[in-house]
Amino acid sequence: MILPGATLGLLGGGQLGRYFTIAARNAGYGVWVLDPDPSAPAAAFATRHLCAAYDDPPALAELGAGCAVVTTEFENAPAAALQALANDHGVPVRPPAAAVGVAQHRILEKQFFRDCGLPVGPFAAIHDADGIDAAVAAVQYPAIIKTARFGYDGKGQVRVANAVQAANELRANPGLLPCVVEQQLDLEREISVVLGRSVDGQMQCFPVAENRHTGGILDVSMAPADIPPALASEARRIAMQIADQLDYVGVLGVEFFVVAGGRLVLNEMAPRPHNSGHYTIDAGACSQFEQQVRLVCGFAPLDPKPGSAAVMVNLLGDIWRDGPPDWAALLANPHCHLHLYGKEDARPGRKMGHFTVTGASLSDALPQALKLRSHLGVGD
Repeated sequence: MILPGATLGLLGGGQLGRYFTIAARNAGYGVWVLDPDPSAPAAAFATRHLCAAYDDPPALAELGAGCAVVTTEFENAPAAALQALANDHGVPVRPPAAAVGVAQHRILEKQFFRDCGLPVGPFAAIHDADGIDAAVAAVQYPAIIKTARFGYDGKGQVRVANAVQAANELRANPGLLPCVVEQQLDLEREISVVLGRSVDGQMQCFPVAENRHTGGILDVSMAPADIPPALASEARRIAMQIADQLDYVGVLGVEFFVVAGGRLVLNEMAPRPHNSGHYTIDAGACSQFEQQVRLVCGFAPLDPKPGSAAVMVNLLGDIWRDGPPDWAALLANPHCHLHLYGKEDARPGRKMGHFTVTGASLSDALPQALKLRSHLGVGD
């Protein structure tokens, strides 16, 4: 077990890393952040910022020599860098590089779900241009092309109506390869499970959240999701099976589609704390970031007993178009918790912060959250 006073290493310095760093510092740990961005949000709270590429050998050597354990705050941290930290520098890496490698590659991820006998929608994998014709013919349409690497928040995705359009799109945009072509499903809703798994396999799940997206980016999360208890239980069971199969250590986010008839279909997983779990900062017994610190340090997960109902609203750079937003209405609401990530450049589509409204029930919290969302012009 890694006790307070030790230094934890973190690949990535975004907003998820910022909250991890705050939780770790509050618990008495030091944190070294490796991130190439000089203004990385996590760096403001870290004990040291290694401003270098994620795969920079000297920086990895320093991280390996100075840290008791290394974790990551985003799925695109190079799995090879994590493997090098474990193999070449002898530092524990949690979650393991192999699990991150599966989660950050859509072909491997889909095949992993399928091979585990878990529910996944129809898809075809395309590794190179020679495989385009056979793959696009194997899928029903409409469909979605999703690049295998570096696709998130709707990036690297193209909707296609038929096989001819799919083939033309892939030949015109070879940068999409390798990729998967997924049959577009008729969705009732989208939900997610955020769980924590310890070194010895103990697991705890946070309440299931329902998520609404705009333009491929998470807009609103509501917890606990308004779904039948049996469906929530099945989602937790599948998520825990995934964590066990990966021998996972840390916090894992698993996203599901709920399709006609209330059937679950896996969408994807994230080997880190999850945006839909931001509500845990303000509702419940512990946050997903406190859980992550405990787990990577070798302790058992806390029981995240359900607390208040919560609605989280993402704040993108779009609402800064006319200058800083008017936060007065949010701060005047005693049930609203505002979080800003300390990012300097408010670009459209960039996650700049979020707010969470808590209440006795979703019927109490949701109207307040949507009213405040409208006040800020979110989604306009």
